[in-house]
Amino acid sequence: MSETTGASYAAAGVDIEAGDRAVELMKEWVKKTQRPETTGLGGLGGFAGLFDASALKRYERPLLASATDGVGTKVDLARKLGVYDTIGHDLVGMVVDDLVVCGAEPLFMTDYICVGKVHPERVAAIVKGIAEGCVLAGCALVGGETAEHPGLLGADDFDVAGAGTGVVEADRVLGADRIRSGDVVLAMASSGLHSNGYSLVRHVLFDRAKMSLDEQVAEFGRTLGEELLEPTRIYSLDCLALTRTTEVHAFSHVTGGGLANNLARVVPDNLHATVDRSTWTPGPVFDLVGKAGQVERLELEKTLNMGVGMIAVVPETSVDVALATLADRGVDAWVAGRITERGDHETGATLTGDYA
Repeated sequence: MSETTGASYAAAGVDIEAGDRAVELMKEWVKKTQRPETTGLGGLGGFAGLFDASALKRYERPLLASATDGVGTKVDLARKLGVYDTIGHDLVGMVVDDLVVCGAEPLFMTDYICVGKVHPERVAAIVKGIAEGCVLAGCALVGGETAEHPGLLGADDFDVAGAGTGVVEADRVLGADRIRSGDVVLAMASSGLHSNGYSLVRHVLFDRAKMSLDEQVAEFGRTLGEELLEPTRIYSLDCLALTRTTEVHAFSHVTGGGLANNLARVVPDNLHATVDRSTWTPGPVFDLVGKAGQVERLELEKTLNMGVGMIAVVPETSVDVALATLADRGVDAWVAGRITERGDHETGATLTGDYA
């Protein structure tokens, strides 16, 4: 008689033991993100993360804010380079800096990691980066999910996403209703490409220019791969410091769509933001993408951040204190534009002049 072997989850490509091993490896990093509101409330591996909202006694009428995002095709570069502990910074930055735009303090995040095959050390490295990003943002990582999708993703393929929750006092919500004519637009420098536009960047540099990730680029002082994996700057604590030290009317997180489009999202219909390109010089990576792909400036500007990762709109009287506060925190910032009454043919925000 012959024996038959029935189907199993493992035979289908899902390794539960490897998933358990990944959870054990990531616990030490998640622990580093704890806040007082999460201490003693269970641990990693539960069905849900807990946060003691009753501890937020400093808020009289707390409004919760929520945001979710991913890292996009930048993960493919991390996979090819075998570097997994930087894209977590990207993920956190994309989520928490959306929260802080309304003035919200990031409280906690959860992550979702989807893989073709669980490599415990790789998953742990990704979570390590997320945890480090949460520390930089001042929020807790309270849980997440690692999903194995054999047959849909290759053994080395993966993607990451996350969701975050923040809190803001109801009468301190920032946004378009606070902006006034005469306000000043302050720009905060990006650390590079951040996490947007990588489909264009990959097409230009690899498909058209035939560059390689290990290619040394003199303008960068490092390899192309190292430049492209530079983590997203996380601005949340810097922005919150501004709200504590001076009056702020609005923030704008410069992500997909570029500076003008994202700034226009927080400018009221009766006003117009003008940003002067001559106030800064975009980093060399932006010039490389433009020249290698013969990409027109307007196309670059609606796809990439062009060296500005966050905008603060403040009254004229707040400019000096705001710039000093950011400088003390190591953030390169400058006066980039103004808010004026909107003309008949003007849109929410425009860029003028030429880059310095």
